[in-house]
Amino acid sequence: MNNEELLMEEETKQEKLPKKKKKEDKLLNEIESLKKESILKDEKILRITAEMQNIKKRSEEERAKLLKYDGENAIIKMITILDNFEHAIKMDDNDLTDEVSKFLSGFKMIYGNMVESLNSIGVEEIDCLHKEFDDTSMNAVLIDNSEEFENNIVLDVLQKGYMYKDKVIRPAMVKVNHKD
Repeated sequence: MNNEELLMEEETKQEKLPKKKKKEDKLLNEIESLKKESILKDEKILRITAEMQNIKKRSEEERAKLLKYDGENAIIKMITILDNFEHAIKMDDNDLTDEVSKFLSGFKMIYGNMVESLNSIGVEEIDCLHKEFDDTSMNAVLIDNSEEFENNIVLDVLQKGYMYKDKVIRPAMVKVNHKD
């Protein structure tokens, strides 16, 4: 090879170098772009996975809550029937005939069975007579002034309140002491 050919070959190499450099830069930029895209997709996958876990957790909590308080509406209806039984058995036995007295003793037995059944599934009466008024489980419908009790003490229970497990399903209606 002569000098001229060597020079031409060298010039050709010199021309190819910027093209090669441009190709390398382009490939490096493309690699960087793909890395960023991959990172963004990984983050999106993590967010979606976390969101799915949260949805699953909320769903399980809702299902557990539904199961925990299953039958609440039926229990509330039964409590109303229980109230009616209480009114019936408060009748004075002395003023009744033998026949009516037998019915009353049957009502008392049914009432006792209902209370026992409700207690067995987690329904409890809210104990509030002569206790401090609690607005989370009681509704004050009357106020009275009694020197015998402190302020904010329940003087009378007008309608019993009930808890189902750890939830108030019917607040007690009470008369509360309020000293002027």
